[in-house]
Amino acid sequence: MLLNYNPNHCFPSAEDLPDSDDTPVDNELQDLIPHVLKDILALIWSERMDWFFGVDMGIYYNPKQPTDVIVPDGFLSIGVPRIIDSDLRLSYVLWDEQVIPTMVLEVVSQTRRAEYTNKKEDYAKMGVLYYVIYNPLRKRKPRLEVYQLNNKEYELLPGEPVWLSQINLGIGRETGIYQGIEREWLYWYDQQGKRYLTPEEKAVEAQQQALEAKQQALEAKERAKLLEERLRSLGIDPNEL
Repeated sequence: MLLNYNPNHCFPSAEDLPDSDDTPVDNELQDLIPHVLKDILALIWSERMDWFFGVDMGIYYNPKQPTDVIVPDGFLSIGVPRIIDSDLRLSYVLWDEQVIPTMVLEVVSQTRRAEYTNKKEDYAKMGVLYYVIYNPLRKRKPRLEVYQLNNKEYELLPGEPVWLSQINLGIGRETGIYQGIEREWLYWYDQQGKRYLTPEEKAVEAQQQALEAKQQALEAKERAKLLEERLRSLGIDPNEL
């Protein structure tokens, strides 16, 4: 979604604003889980340069109050340059970017930060299409909830993985290994519900394929050697065939 701001107004740029609210995350998962999604996107969208995934980065959304900032654990914007310059982004300033994030992710920790109340309302007012809340501490209620904005209000989307049609990806949970840690992570999925691999998993898969190819080559060489020996035992020179 594009925004329209008067270019004649002198709003502060990203260089003039803090890159976060300086509030540290209180759970390592708030950093790792968004990075899983970002790493996979960097792999499956490696040829695309029209997207940006921010992790623990401030979003400045109110030009009337330029210091107003909200800092989600992760967010995805589509239709913006992936890289703006060699210094990369310091923060995400809506009146500079002109594109509202398509998806925002919040990872709930023991210290609640109004993920189900105030932040949800703020993202709806901002116009964020998809709001994703992952609460790994939940035991009875769903840990993953995905909302879509409809008539300025969020509606819970059913199923899992949840298909995000405007992103052309699904999002869901699965147990896997990331940075050597085995637990439940969030992943992207294709339209058939197949999970996209992380770069680590892709590397392991490529290594396994290389080993299998090497083993197949050795087996083929051994079969050829046995065949040659069999032919010679029958008085047939394989070189004359």
